[in-house]
Amino acid sequence: MGKSDSESWLIAGLGNPGPEYVKTRHNCGFRALDLLAQSLDCKIDKLKFQGLYGQTSYHGKKLFLLKPQTFMNLSGRSVLQLSAYFHIPPQRIIVLFDDISLAPGRLRVRAEGSAGGHNGIKSIIQELGSQSFPRVKIGVGAKPTPEFDLAAWVLSTFSANEEKALAFSLENAGKAALTIVESGVPEAASRFNGSHPE
Repeated sequence: MGKSDSESWLIAGLGNPGPEYVKTRHNCGFRALDLLAQSLDCKIDKLKFQGLYGQTSYHGKKLFLLKPQTFMNLSGRSVLQLSAYFHIPPQRIIVLFDDISLAPGRLRVRAEGSAGGHNGIKSIIQELGSQSFPRVKIGVGAKPTPEFDLAAWVLSTFSANEEKALAFSLENAGKAALTIVESGVPEAASRFNGSHPE
């Protein structure tokens, strides 16, 4: 087992591995994590725990940045393996992921909660045995019609206008995660919930 460290945090971005998924709605967690890694000058290039991860520090705290490589529905396996190895409790696991109930450009920070129909989050809750992990939801827009297939929608790509709005929230998602690490969920929620480029 890894060394116990009371100040280790895990920030996981959710998505599907493979070039065909890179720009899809479901991969916003990966994209936000990549931007965060860039801003911290951290390479996400270690292949272990069924994921790709990098390690850095931020304000004296150890940060692990993880992109599960299991495909979305099994994301929890990768999150559990890394967090168990480094003794990181759910309260210090921050998950960045796409949310169809928010418009592109919008974010919502939450301390805990149910999966809300998101298979990646469902998998993490199942594997950790807890809903009490902070999350940053990245708006990707609602289905165009209620009968539109959900799987087809989250695997679709953004329009040029949506991409513009999204650029703002992808960058802010990482900032929100760092705010949680530094100052807690309430502070991150008051700063980033409802933020929008316009």
